[in-house]
Amino acid sequence: MTTNTQARVALVTGGTAGLGLALTGALAADGWHVITDGRNEGRIKEADLPADVHAIVGDITDADHRSALVNAVWERGRLDLLVHNASTLGPLPMRTLGEITIADMADARRTNVGAPLVLTGELLPWLRPGESTLVSISSDAAVNHYETWGLYGAGKAALDHVTLTFGAETGVAAYAVDPGDMRTQMHQDAFPGEDISDLPLPETVVPSLLRLLDARPASGRYKAVDF
Repeated sequence: MTTNTQARVALVTGGTAGLGLALTGALAADGWHVITDGRNEGRIKEADLPADVHAIVGDITDADHRSALVNAVWERGRLDLLVHNASTLGPLPMRTLGEITIADMADARRTNVGAPLVLTGELLPWLRPGESTLVSISSDAAVNHYETWGLYGAGKAALDHVTLTFGAETGVAAYAVDPGDMRTQMHQDAFPGEDISDLPLPETVVPSLLRLLDARPASGRYKAVDF
């Protein structure tokens, strides 16, 4: 094992697009060693990540891929920040709950809840109470009720609960953060054909996330605009 006692280490899932990409770039620019992932080589290449970011190809729901992420943390010997950013809307176009099947539910929850839960459990040896931080990117759909957003919202509500329970069980600072609406491909997928150019870019949300990490308030659910 190679231990780096200087650079802070972050693992950001889904760091090849949207908020994950913006956060990965900002952390790397601030001197963090960032581990991230993308579903295929093409996504990682298109992301044009900083050279010192450790990007691993794979799907977060795959056990072997999660093992590769854990091994990358093990090689660094520490984990200061774990960010669960990778997520899925579920089947597109988005559907009302009356149209959702058990298979739809299982597939979406594997990505939005199951994988973050299991990955966090696998990384507990490196999550240090009082020092490390656990962040899950949530949504206002976790607490509000919008037509066709039920499957996604239920997953985010469950992720909020899992995240804050890990905080209660381990003493690690744990935050479920609603970043607000952003101009991302995921948001465009939710509203095909609509103009979302009036929404803020993910880069505008990153400073709020960094201020949250600096402030280290009590574990809980927060809105990015609060910071």
